[in-house]
Amino acid sequence: MARPFSKYPTELELEILKVLWRGGPSSVGGVRDALVGFRDLAYTSVMTIMNIMVNKGYLKRAREGNRFVYRPQVSEKETTRRMLSDLTERAFDGSASAVMLNLLETADVDDDELRQLRQLVDRRLKEKKS
Repeated sequence: MARPFSKYPTELELEILKVLWRGGPSSVGGVRDALVGFRDLAYTSVMTIMNIMVNKGYLKRAREGNRFVYRPQVSEKETTRRMLSDLTERAFDGSASAVMLNLLETADVDDDELRQLRQLVDRRLKEKKS
């Protein structure tokens, strides 16, 4: 039976998107090489997944010489925003503060990240007062 369609990338699809977002357009071989630390997959397996991603609208494929080069059709910012929004709605009843509090209580946040968060909170408070 076929896997039901998901409106979000699977774990492997997301890893492929990350390779392309960070490294730019690439061939199947280039993506496979970049995934070795994450997963050791056969070339044909990566090609199959990337072609499925083309059909889902996540990637665009263009022939360059004797190979295809793949480019992301979805942005990292929009994809992660949609995924986080969905998680916030489903797991935290739509509460952004519950998400942030949970992250601060469970994640290892360094001093620099805490300063950045403080600056963002301070800026948002000033904007609300204006």
